[in-house]
Amino acid sequence: MTLQWTAVAFFLYAEIAVNLILCIPFISAQRWRLIFSWRIWNWLSPYWNKCFFTMILVLIVLFLDALREVQKYSGPEPMQDVKVNPNLYDHIHMKLFRAQRNLYISGFSLFLWLVTHRIITLLNQVAATLVDSAGLQAQVDCAVRAARQHQEDNLMLQQTLLEDEKSMSAKNHQLKLEVEKLAGQLKAAEKAVHTSHAEVEAMKKQTKGLAQEYDRLLREHHQLQNLQRAEDKKDQ
Repeated sequence: MTLQWTAVAFFLYAEIAVNLILCIPFISAQRWRLIFSWRIWNWLSPYWNKCFFTMILVLIVLFLDALREVQKYSGPEPMQDVKVNPNLYDHIHMKLFRAQRNLYISGFSLFLWLVTHRIITLLNQVAATLVDSAGLQAQVDCAVRAARQHQEDNLMLQQTLLEDEKSMSAKNHQLKLEVEKLAGQLKAAEKAVHTSHAEVEAMKKQTKGLAQEYDRLLREHHQLQNLQRAEDKKDQ
């Protein structure tokens, strides 16, 4: 195996190990996000896209080269040379095997490179979604607590209004009783005033009658005095 294909094979083994580690179930996406937020990754992040596309191009070139080799050694021309020189049969099949091996190595390396990039992206998205969902859950819990508090306040307000209504109704009933009592007292006072007016009128009439009787008696007294004087003069 040449140096380039040895490097591609080690790269494939490294990709398999990284994917197995990323798929470990007890390491959560949030923990992976914390790992991806280390300073070393922040330092490498400007070069990540360049490295990613460079490796894709290199693997595509190697894959096409291996595909060309497979087509080369599986075509009809090498078989014609085998018929001419039978000793080349094993050599051609060895070349074809190496070309197929290189094709599989480069193809799986390219595939796992894309899968690794996708897994890392999905882990970051899942971690961000979990953080957002935790924030939304906190907001929902806060809204639920506020709604419960508002409901409790409404119940307390309704109870207070009900108590105030009962108190106002009791006060209104008491005021109604007092008004009825005052109305009765007012009627009694009106009756007393009417009776007093009647008594006053009766006393006025009685006083008037007494005054008339007094005047009559006074006139009779004067008349008697005048008669008495007239008789005294006659006797003299």
